[in-house]
Amino acid sequence: MNPLHSFCVMACLMAVALAANNHKQSNSLNSYEDPSNWVSPSEIEQLPMLKDVTLRRLEGMTVDEGATLLDKLYHLAQFNRIFKPDYVPEPSKIKGYIVGERKQKIEFNLNNFVQTVKRQTNFGNDEVTIFIEGLPQSWNHVNKANRKLVQAYEQRYNLQPYAGQQDSSEQKTSSEEQGQQRRKQNQEQDDNKTGDLVVITLGDLIEDFEQYATLNVERIGEIIGDLLVQLTNEVNVPQEIIHLIGQGPAAHVAGVAGRQYTRQTGHKLRRITGLDPTKLYARPENKLSGLARGDADFVDAIHTSAYGMGTQERLADVDFYPNGPATGVPGADNVVEASLRATRYFAESVRPGNERNFPAVAASSYKEYKQNNGYGKRAYMGIATSYDIRGDYMLQVNSKSPFGRNTPAQTQSGYHAVHEAWRQQQQKNFA
Repeated sequence: MNPLHSFCVMACLMAVALAANNHKQSNSLNSYEDPSNWVSPSEIEQLPMLKDVTLRRLEGMTVDEGATLLDKLYHLAQFNRIFKPDYVPEPSKIKGYIVGERKQKIEFNLNNFVQTVKRQTNFGNDEVTIFIEGLPQSWNHVNKANRKLVQAYEQRYNLQPYAGQQDSSEQKTSSEEQGQQRRKQNQEQDDNKTGDLVVITLGDLIEDFEQYATLNVERIGEIIGDLLVQLTNEVNVPQEIIHLIGQGPAAHVAGVAGRQYTRQTGHKLRRITGLDPTKLYARPENKLSGLARGDADFVDAIHTSAYGMGTQERLADVDFYPNGPATGVPGADNVVEASLRATRYFAESVRPGNERNFPAVAASSYKEYKQNNGYGKRAYMGIATSYDIRGDYMLQVNSKSPFGRNTPAQTQSGYHAVHEAWRQQQQKNFA
């Protein structure tokens, strides 16, 4: 039986008879916890079974329909705490990979992560970025967004395909000459590498809304935090070069991992970035949980579905709200796509030459932002966010890639120069 249905009698006794407000269109950061957002008993009866609330179902709804459903589930969860944070995947089942110096995937699970890192030469000599995925890659929007972010870091860190792989049209050389060329190219690529990328595919273990809502971000975050301590103690990876990025529910996992690292070492990680952090449906009793300012030396968050899959709450040192706090962003057809735009925006900023594609202005509401015509204290959303800014920032974005309104008009170097013609032809596929 759906546990939400058993809640109906209590809802009647409490006279919670008002439907959810249309707060999602207010573009305000201060209207979310009003009791009038609760739902009526009849609406409870109409809610789907938890197992039936899937990404596929949400992708089939409009942005507003998906946001309304999630809003009702969230407020019921807060009213009677019907969700408990009891979903903890086994560390051996939480898998991931290191992007190798020639773009190969070096796979691991959390139980052998540190041992896998120890086998990598030059790991931790430069910046280390750890991306914790929060949604399953079996879905097209998720796969595309995550792939864009990984590819952006491959470009940024000078990670290249295997050297020595020849096009079939190239003239063949002797095996000895090929070996010499391969060793020379590999050494050049090793010398040019400027960072390490680790991807933890936590999202692949979230199959339905019940697992999504009951994910124990505290326990998983503590496990990852302990592994980061091992990286520092056993592999000599200093905390000042570690950047954690968490997607959706994994943003809260990243925050807890940062706090756990600090508890164990007395030091803070360099940076934690939350990509559309979710609402916390299941919170531990008498304990603050999830992503928060102070979890690292600098914490930033991008909210692209504040009243949908994400949260409008101020969580970080700086919180960015593209097109203001709303259910979605331009060009996103559903709440899943809207949530993943945070990943797409960040990926765009990671590409060399795009670091300042997303200029934002300090504002407490989208109305204030529009009244000021976009003028005010400026910051850049994404990889180039300055560590000394604080507060809420708003900006406008494009509905299609390139999403940044500050995209350079001149010929761009690197990836964009090579792929500009192709991008123009395929732009309609980049939504």
